[in-house]
Amino acid sequence: MSGYGSADGHGYGTAGRGSEELTFTAAPPVRGGAFTRTWWGRAWLQALEDTALDGRQVKEGRRHARAGAVGAVSVRPGRITAVVQDPDGTAYRSDVLVRTLTDEEWDRLLDLAVDSAGHIAALLDHEMPPHLVEDAAGVGVDLLPGIGDLEPECGCEAWDHCPHTAALCHQVARILDEDPFALLLLRGRGQQAVVDALQARSAARAGGGTATGAPEGAEGAAGDGGGPRGVSAAEAYALRDILPPLPAVPVPDAAPGEPPALDTETDPEPGVEPAALEFLAADSAARAHRLLTELLAGRPAAPAGAAWGLSVAEDAVRLAAGRPPAWVAGRLASGTGRSRAELDVATRAWRWGGAAALAVLEGSWTPDEEALALAEARLAEAWEDGEAPELSRSGARWTAAGEGAQLRLGEDGRWWPYRRAGGGWVPVGPADRDPAAALTAATVEGERDDEPEGANSGSRGLSE
Repeated sequence: MSGYGSADGHGYGTAGRGSEELTFTAAPPVRGGAFTRTWWGRAWLQALEDTALDGRQVKEGRRHARAGAVGAVSVRPGRITAVVQDPDGTAYRSDVLVRTLTDEEWDRLLDLAVDSAGHIAALLDHEMPPHLVEDAAGVGVDLLPGIGDLEPECGCEAWDHCPHTAALCHQVARILDEDPFALLLLRGRGQQAVVDALQARSAARAGGGTATGAPEGAEGAAGDGGGPRGVSAAEAYALRDILPPLPAVPVPDAAPGEPPALDTETDPEPGVEPAALEFLAADSAARAHRLLTELLAGRPAAPAGAAWGLSVAEDAVRLAAGRPPAWVAGRLASGTGRSRAELDVATRAWRWGGAAALAVLEGSWTPDEEALALAEARLAEAWEDGEAPELSRSGARWTAAGEGAQLRLGEDGRWWPYRRAGGGWVPVGPADRDPAAALTAATVEGERDDEPEGANSGSRGLSE
């Protein structure tokens, strides 16, 4: 605001007529140039010049204002106040009084403003539309002051405008340049009160009534069809900042709700198992709760565990990874052609890396020449000379001789650590771009029995 700002950094306070005050910090000295740049700022100073009986006092006040002699300016309904210093350092409290509008005048002014999308858009863009001032004057409401409207009060006890009140008026002209709502506050209502009133009137008209709820009758009709009047694009755009605020972001419950109980007196249809449906409903509720919580927290769901785009076999493993009852796990295993031991290892892989880890466990692929060359180069770079383990390759799997450890290369170029257990191979860690780090995870003493969080115990390996 060109040297101005509210002292508390927030601007207007509590909404309501007569209950607001806006304080602007003292402005620095100004050298040369016009004192105000807007037509409404010039109109304010014209009212000062027309009111003051001694033009020399006005000029002296302008010099005071340019010199930075005006302290913080308080603007409130009907009064502006500041402490102004003389060149010798003597300080005086100076006030300028302005008549506030009556409630009836405010009603007329607000009705005029809401009638024109341009008026609202200009006010919200901190401009004072000339047509609003002219239209208001046409219905007997004077927004800008005229001759005799700026009444001075100063501690120097001058009976007319003195250099101190003139300096204050000049500083207020600069404030009005930036924020014409300060003029509305002087006239009795601050920005929030005006915006609330405009919002109420706009909402009432959109609903076919007036601000007090009375119907508008024929005004809501359009053409011969008698339908709604409609809203022009310009009006809708102008009203964007005074529409009701969006509701607060909801806070999700700490846990998903209980699924419905399907154990009723009515027998289910053949092939329908209520307990299985209850399990699936609980899983859906848990996933929905997680997605909602992450969305409201601004964290998108991690794709590794996503339940969309999965095959039946993959989704069965996802469900089994949630530690379901034993009978559910048995159904999931048999329904996907797996043994319980195979399902246990599959769920272990899922917990380490979701669908990508499961694909490495149960799928197979043979790297092409380019992918194989990149893999071999990465393996060669991973260890110092003479420290590389002896690795034998089969497809996309490199097995360390005598270590009971294996590296599996995913199609995305990441390496997965595996360790021999129970006659087969089981995943023992997440993927890593560094094959040496992945092999270390597979060979560290004790990794044989480690499980990712939530893993089933007693997993048995899969034979190659």
